[in-house]
Amino acid sequence: MATEFKVTEEERLEKATSSSTFQVKGLRWWIIGLVCLATIINYIDRSAMAIMWPSIAEDLNMSKNDYAMILNVFMIAYAVGQSVSGKMFDKIGTKLGFVISISVWGVATMLHAVAKGVFSFAGFRIMLGMGEAGNWPGAVKNNAEWFPVKERALAQGIFNSGAALGSVVAPPLIAILWATFGWEKTFMIVGVLGLLWVIPWVIINKGIPAKHPWITKAEKEYILADQEEKKDAAPGLSMKEILSYKASWSVLMSRFFIEPIWWLFVGWMPLYLSDTYGFNVKEIGYFAWVPYVGAALGSLSGGYFSGKLMLAGASVDQARKRTISIGGIIMFTGLLATIFLADSALKFVIIVALVLYGFQFVISNIQTIPSDLFTGKSVGSLAGLGGTVGVFSVIIMNFLVPIISSYSYVPIFVMIAVFVPLGVGSIYLFAKEIKSIK
Repeated sequence: MATEFKVTEEERLEKATSSSTFQVKGLRWWIIGLVCLATIINYIDRSAMAIMWPSIAEDLNMSKNDYAMILNVFMIAYAVGQSVSGKMFDKIGTKLGFVISISVWGVATMLHAVAKGVFSFAGFRIMLGMGEAGNWPGAVKNNAEWFPVKERALAQGIFNSGAALGSVVAPPLIAILWATFGWEKTFMIVGVLGLLWVIPWVIINKGIPAKHPWITKAEKEYILADQEEKKDAAPGLSMKEILSYKASWSVLMSRFFIEPIWWLFVGWMPLYLSDTYGFNVKEIGYFAWVPYVGAALGSLSGGYFSGKLMLAGASVDQARKRTISIGGIIMFTGLLATIFLADSALKFVIIVALVLYGFQFVISNIQTIPSDLFTGKSVGSLAGLGGTVGVFSVIIMNFLVPIISSYSYVPIFVMIAVFVPLGVGSIYLFAKEIKSIK
């Protein structure tokens, strides 16, 4: 009797999905568009402190070491939050998971307005890090649900372009808001953006493709053609089981080496421009957005390139590895140029644009590997752990930067240049073939 009821319920859901009077063509692109918008807001919120730091430090009498401590507290919370959020998204789903994550980080950003020193800033950064961490494993899981394999890297690229676009928008936006309202009100204004985002997300995201009432039959069939329709019904693997597969370690080790490259420029470029060229908040706003134009282009082109390779007949393994290798060469070349050619602020930001182009070309494909290897309730878990491992590498770097930069930034650029071949090599070493693990 229970079995008969279950069949009837599934048939009812199928009928409701297919017979909806209101349908949206290309619904998956609306969904990933909203996730991209959330990521833009994510980076505006997290970048605000770094961009306004010269003003905040002067008002509250804080030093570069204070900044490093606050940044690392954020990164520790962000690292823990990646794994916690990955499990949360696997348990409660992407819709509610995003609502919780963005609401937490929006409120945390607003609370920065009342910070009075190192400890209050650190406390609010912990809350911000826990909230913002959910965006990444949530997006990987969302893309696994809403896109077939050949489109997932492109979807990941669209999502990742939000990080770059947020970093493009943030410096001039924050500089204008700071000049108009001061740093306290600026935190309040940008924090509200995340709370407003929840409204269209709840309206448009009514469920996974198999059950969404607005999806067209053709799009539903296209998305689910290479997926197991019942995959989300099966329990996810334990972390021990996930890590028992050698290919899982390709995600962890590559992110350990690659992640610091992005975070060095996100966290420290405003201070580098201030230390090296004496820039104030307005001048940082004029220059700091330039590298992220390259990052946005890299996000989209990296995902598009691997998808085109698959359409041309390449396997998932061939497409991912070829794309990651090309992006690695671009990154490595750019980092060498920062050491030997970047003798002015303008040259520096243009060269960093090349570095971040290569980074996003690579990372869109690395972040897609969990959904290449696993399905359903294991995807978010591996994606979240990968983020955690990557962030712990960043934390180590953040302890070193204030010490090394007191002498020169050059050794820092040398260090992350060495990380590039180590990160790319990790993919080849641990994932002999990137394919679905049954």
